[in-house]
Amino acid sequence: METWHLMALAVFTGIGLAGAGMPAYLRWAKGHGWGQVVREEGPQKHISKSGTPTMGGLVLILSGLLASFWWPVAGVDMWIFRLVVLAGAALGFVDDISKVLKHRNLGLKARHKLAVQAFIGLLLGGYIIAVRQPLGVFVPWVGFVGGAWAVMAVTLFVTAGSINAVNLTDGLDGLAAGTCIPALLAMSYICASSGHPELAVGACGLVGACIGFLWFNAYPARVFMGDTGSLSLGAALACMAILSGSELWLALIGGVFVAETLSVIIQVAYFKATSGKRVFRMTPIHHHFELGGLHEVQVTARFTVCGVLLALFAVLLYSGVL
Repeated sequence: METWHLMALAVFTGIGLAGAGMPAYLRWAKGHGWGQVVREEGPQKHISKSGTPTMGGLVLILSGLLASFWWPVAGVDMWIFRLVVLAGAALGFVDDISKVLKHRNLGLKARHKLAVQAFIGLLLGGYIIAVRQPLGVFVPWVGFVGGAWAVMAVTLFVTAGSINAVNLTDGLDGLAAGTCIPALLAMSYICASSGHPELAVGACGLVGACIGFLWFNAYPARVFMGDTGSLSLGAALACMAILSGSELWLALIGGVFVAETLSVIIQVAYFKATSGKRVFRMTPIHHHFELGGLHEVQVTARFTVCGVLLALFAVLLYSGVL
């Protein structure tokens, strides 16, 4: 069966599994008190969302990974992809469950999460150094540049950057899943076109799972993905980019995630430099627009449109149409 057919099967399987599994998970989460603890420093209108079932990322990720088994014979890259996604989900789950048990929006310390992300990045970097020929970081229209140190530095940066960027984006109903869908689709196209069809099928499984999850996560959300979902989706994007040598393409494809991250960096730096002044009303930047008067549905829709346009632009550039 052709790769494109398997990709389509993975999408529909992911939709079906997530759509079928979420109602059962919602009953479980409500019965066990797995409700979201909303951070007090966030927008006040979000306080009403406290108690909404969280960690729906468990169903999302398991559905996506099960859908990836449409690829008939999984090689090393596919298993690495699955393990990295599971590692991101495990890290997010520990963070989520600690918040639920403590009844506070304080999970793992940032340094502990970064340590785990660095460990994932080191393993990925070591694998790339062992198998990539020629060794280096692929720069579009230039070729491979640098050596082992460049590969390791870029791998660590992309891994931690992607994981945390998607996590920062997960602040409005449907926002993280909605913006991950075009990013995953673009990465699936690049993987399929660059000789990594198994990763393309894996990405499409997650696309389907995100669509099925959105049925329950669209405003007003009946469930949140939690860090379980956002950290693993960020890990999936990073892993695909690293294994396919398209790390720099990910920066364009995930431009919405880059903007969310930069807004936080700019806000914190300016706040410290000016002893309390702010550039944005609140960060990540989706809250800036929300506090400016836009309904969160409008913010989510416009950010998703931006994500679609960036993903399409990247695919057209990659394929040589532009």
